[in-house]
Order: sequence, then structure tokens, then C-alpha cells
Amino acid sequence: MDSHRAAFVAEAEDGITDLNNALLALEADPEDAEAMDDVFRVAHTLKGNAAAMGYEDVSDFGHALEDLLDAVRQGDREVTPELMDLLFEGVDAVEAMVSEIADTGDVSTDPSDLESRLREMEEHGTVGGDADGDDAGADDSADPEAAAEDDADDGAESDADEEVPDVSVPEPPAAAADLPDPVAYADVTIGDAQMPGVDAALVLQALDEQFDGHVTDPAPEALEDGEYDESFDAFVGGDDPEVVAEGLRALTQVEAATAVAVGGDDATESADSDAESADADAEAEALEPADADSVEDDAEDAPEPAATDADEETEPSDDGGDAEQSDDAESPSDDSGSSGGSDSKSGDEIKSIRVDVDQVDELYGLVEQLVTSRIKLRREIEGTDAESDALDELDKLASSLQDTAMDMRLIPFSQVSDSFPRLVRDISRDLDKRIDFEIEGDDVELDRTILTEMRDPLVHVLRNAVDHGIESPAEREAAGKDPTGHVSLTAERERDHVIIEVSDDGGGLDPDQLREKAVDEDVKSREAVEAMEDDEVYDLVFHPGFSTAEEVTDVSGRGVGMDVVRTTARDLDGSVSIESEPGEGSTVRFRLPVTVAIVKVMFVDVGGTEYGIPIKSIAEVARADDVEEVHGDEVVRHEDDLYPVVRLNERLGEIDPTAAEPPTETPAADGGVAADEPGDDGFVPADPTATDGSGEGQTDAGMLVRIREETRQVALHCDAVLDQEEVVVKPLDGPLSGTPGLSGTAVLGDGDVVAVLDVVSL
Repeated sequence: MDSHRAAFVAEAEDGITDLNNALLALEADPEDAEAMDDVFRVAHTLKGNAAAMGYEDVSDFGHALEDLLDAVRQGDREVTPELMDLLFEGVDAVEAMVSEIADTGDVSTDPSDLESRLREMEEHGTVGGDADGDDAGADDSADPEAAAEDDADDGAESDADEEVPDVSVPEPPAAAADLPDPVAYADVTIGDAQMPGVDAALVLQALDEQFDGHVTDPAPEALEDGEYDESFDAFVGGDDPEVVAEGLRALTQVEAATAVAVGGDDATESADSDAESADADAEAEALEPADADSVEDDAEDAPEPAATDADEETEPSDDGGDAEQSDDAESPSDDSGSSGGSDSKSGDEIKSIRVDVDQVDELYGLVEQLVTSRIKLRREIEGTDAESDALDELDKLASSLQDTAMDMRLIPFSQVSDSFPRLVRDISRDLDKRIDFEIEGDDVELDRTILTEMRDPLVHVLRNAVDHGIESPAEREAAGKDPTGHVSLTAERERDHVIIEVSDDGGGLDPDQLREKAVDEDVKSREAVEAMEDDEVYDLVFHPGFSTAEEVTDVSGRGVGMDVVRTTARDLDGSVSIESEPGEGSTVRFRLPVTVAIVKVMFVDVGGTEYGIPIKSIAEVARADDVEEVHGDEVVRHEDDLYPVVRLNERLGEIDPTAAEPPTETPAADGGVAADEPGDDGFVPADPTATDGSGEGQTDAGMLVRIREETRQVALHCDAVLDQEEVVVKPLDGPLSGTPGLSGTAVLGDGDVVAVLDVVSL
């Protein structure tokens, strides 16, 4: 995909999301003028960008959508369920066409039928019905499109007359003296455009084609560079103001235009006498901070993906601007001194660039290799008993680069959650339910990979909440509830994890019903389900093929999906759980890491094989001297809690150690874990000073690694605790994916591959 098409698609996708949410706000409150303005603005921008790129099908369809929205804004059409359904259908059609442009560069969808229904709704207030009688121009009903365009033009002219009865004509540029009479002044408003330079260039092209001559302020070169603040002045020769205004308003790039006659000979004489000062003023205005901001905004939307491209364009942009203004640049320079030039240059500095996702991923891959090489270098140097300050400095630089690369991959939760209000709205309408949907924490950031993978599981959980969780209005009223159900989606940062919850105030899950289902579907035996606590029973929902739905619907209830939800969360080194209260509602809680791949782990020895345990999951390390036996199970006491002991040599024996290709020999340890040295997460291990002389934290009874209570209340028994290190963790692929107890593998600097344990599923 070329850079311009990619930029258009990216802006269009953002616009479609904004349009969906603005329409939802308008549907919730038809009197919300701000929501109506947002809807109209986004629709206008989508239409203008499509026209600028030459996608006429999208532009023409967007014009019909915009005309209907304008009829609503003018009060000619009421916000009804029928109208809103049609508008949402129109947005879906635009989304389909944009998707085709992203895939092939062309539009194959034929929106003519939907476009005619939009025109019919605009003309008659309904689809397939008679005119509602209050439409002027009913005689033109045979040609609704023409009538709609006439109404739109008349309305635009009427609004212009009402809003701007008197137009103050600014001082014309010197070149305006050469324009043929009559000369009209036009105030041209482009609005908050995504590609202001392209929009302005198309307006200038139209002025060239339609009129005998024109002069603009700022100059055409500045306009094509996007150096204007939403509007600019145009002096057009050879036509009346009404003709000029009508021609400008017909352009899809123009949001509004007003035109008045320039005052004849007096205006010409004024232009002649003040030509130099007017020209100087225009150039001075081009150097104002407001224009610099426009340049900056346009630069942010520039389609070039690579940082090098943006850097290469920065200097020519400054030099080019100076070259174009060389004749008059001395005027502002003389007034402001040398500091003025420096301020202008700093105002033109490009603050951000577009970078292709593949480039960010490539950078992250290089950082992973750097981390591995750093580990290898440190092990080689420490093997010679040498000390190197340069290596310590390399550690700091590599860590800083790693943090920067990881931050670049973080994107806000809103990138996914912004599409959910429309999803909930459509499902609730299909099911004839009333839903109040709320999102909190959409500014919380997660790794792009995690957020991308979690979108489908979140969609499935939201569908379940609306379909199975929330009861019908009649059922809710009978239960003494508000007929409108409440569904919430929240995201909250918790140290190096993000907690995402989907909650509803519906009927909840009945644990006894789940037990019966589990027995009926041969998921568990009667004895097993009777022995389960309610929290364990809720986890049965994640069993493949298990469903609580009484009947299959188009939304959910086929017994597939929740097992995939859990598998996806675990593949991302996360977890998912369910809490429910019969009659009160349910909550599905995801616990996901903020970032992936590079983690700090503690290496432990289990039967001569080295394994890694993520330090973020560890509460403390202690000698295994205080292990007790309660009811036949080994436990260790911590304060007032009992932690079951899991002996890794037994548990890992059930997992094929060759699955993760761990090393056959344990590498020599580089030293024990310092008792007083906290990790990055504040973890301070217990004193493992009792050793066997090899430097490894170990006793005859072995060592215990107690896991954080919020992760899993358990203590892992190992033979010895080795060292701590940052490693690159690669997830298990293919048939090994999802292996219980293993989250991935880490390649050490000496080439050894170490299995990293998943303490949740172990």
C-alpha cells in the first residue's frame, strides 16, 4: 500500500470510529447540539478526504450521508430509530468501501441502493413512504436527489446570509489590482481538515477552472503546504459574488463560503497605494505562531512512515519557506531581531512522525537481540573474573533503549474499546433490550500485540453479557430492577499488569445450574462437581463445548468461544476469571501483562535442569525447612496463611522436558541471589545464605519460591536458586502452544535454551 493511501485509510478508520460514537451520542440525546456538530464535522471530513484521493464512489455516497445529516441539523428531519438505523447502515457501507481501498486500492461495493434510501429519507422523512407534507419542493419528488441538492444549496445560502450579514473585506494583496472587474472577496472555510494542503490545492484548482482570475491570502504555495488556520481569503475577478459563493460551496472540500463585492475603483486604488504594506503584512502573518501550528498539525498527518523521511523533509521545509519569503522576510526580521527568526524556526519543527508498525516491530526485534548479546557478553567477562565499567554502562544504555522500544509499542485501550459502543448498541437492538454501556480507563496503555489479540475475546464476552447476562425489560421489571440494563468495560493499570473487567447487572450465573450442566454434558462427574467451591464451578464456563445458554442465538450460545477466551489470555501470559452473584450480575476479569517478550526472571535448578520463574510473580525465596503436612498435603505457613507446596521435580516430570528444549546440563551459576538486593518490582528475597559451597542458594531440604498471593497462593519447591537476569522470552508455537506450566523459552547468551514457567497453570 502506498503511503498516501495508507494515510487516507488510517484517517478514515479513525473517522468511522468517531462517527459511530458521535451517532451513538446523538441517538441518546437528539437535542445534543455538540453531538450533532461532531457527526456533521466527521462526515464532512470523510467525504472531503475521499474526494481529495479520487475515490468518487465514497465521496458521492458521503455527500448523500452529509445531506441527510444537514437536514437533521437544520431541524427538517427528526432523530428517529428508523433514521438512526439508516445512518448506521451508511457508516457500515463507508467502512466496507474503506476496507476495499485498504486491500485493493479500488472500491467494488455498489452503494447506489443505500444512497437512494438516504436521499429518500432526506426528502420524505421516511423510506418507502409519502412525503410528510412540510417539504418545500414537493413538485420535485420525482427527482429526490436534485431536490435534495437544491435544498442543501438553498439552506447553505440562507444560513450564510443569516450568520454573516456583513462581511468585512480585508486589504487586498497587490496582485488583486490586475483582476478583471467585477472583483469579489470570498471568505473560504475548509474547516478542521485531515489533509489541509490537499484540500486547499483542490480548491485552488477549481478556482483556476471556473473563474477568470484569482488571488489568495496566504499565497497558493503556503496554502498547498497547509499553512492556514482552517480558512483563507480569496479575491476572484470576472464574476458576481453570488456566483463565486455558489461555485465555492459546491466543492466538497469547502465547509462554508461567503462572498461580497469589493468596492470598485476605491478598492483598486487602495490596493495600489498599499500594495507593499499589504504584501508585507501577509508575509508577516505567514510567520505567526498560529500558522506554525498549522504546519505542525499538517506534519503530524503527513503520510511518510519513516523517521528518516520526516527528518529529511524538515530542513528543506524551513529553507523553502525562507526562500519563498526572501523578498519580505527582512520586515519581520527587522522588527523582532535575530530571536524572531529562531522562534519561527522552532515553531516549524516537526513534533511527530508516522512510523509503520513493521518498523517498530523490527526495532523491537533488534532490541531483543541486543539483550541476548548483552547477557552473553556479561557471562563471558564474568567468566574471566574481570570487571568492566564499560559493560555496566552498556547495561544502562541497553535498558534505556529497551524501555523506549517497549513504550513505542504501547497504545491506548481506546484503540480497541472505541468500537464497542456501536457493537453493544446493535446487539441490544437486535435483542430488543435496553442497555446502558459505560467504558472507563480507555487511556490505559498496553502492548500493541496484546491489545490486538484481546479484541476478539472482549467482543465475545460483551456479546455474552448483552445476550445471556442482561434480561429483557419485562423480566427485569418483574425482578424489581430498572428495565435498562447496565454493562461496563473497565481497564486499570496495576503495576506491570492491566486488569480489564466486563461487568453486567443481569441474572448472573447459578452455580447449581452449572453443576447440573457439567454432569449432563459429561464435563465432570457428580462427585467432582459436588466437591467444588462456587468459584471453581464458575471456571467450568471455560471448558470447551460448555454453554449455559438455553437456546442458540445469532449472538452467542453455541458452546464455543469461552475456551478460546481463556486460551488467548494464557497465551499472552495472562489469566481470566469469572465472579457472579445469582440475580445480581457477573464480572469477567482479565489480568494481562502490559508488555511482552523481555522479562526479568529468577533461574532455579530442578533435578539438574535450569528453569526460569518471572520475578514479577515472586513474593519471596526461603529455605524449605518449615514444610508441614496437613491432611496429607505439604504446606508452608506465611503469617496466618497456608501455602500449598508444589514440588517442581514432580510436577515438571509430568511435562515433557524436551518440549521446551531445555539444556541437558545446568550452566555454572554466577552467584547466589543477594538477600538485600531488591528487583525492579521491589521484591526482596529471603536470606538464602545457606549454601553447599558452590555459591548457589540451596540447602539439603531445597528452596521454596513463594508466589505472590494475587497471582496464585502457592510455594514452588526447587533444589537451588541460581541468579536473576533479564531475558527475551519467546512464546511456544505450534503444537507446544498452550502447554500447561510453560509460558515460553529464553535463549541465554551461551546459546542454552531455558524453559520459563507459567506459575498460574503449573
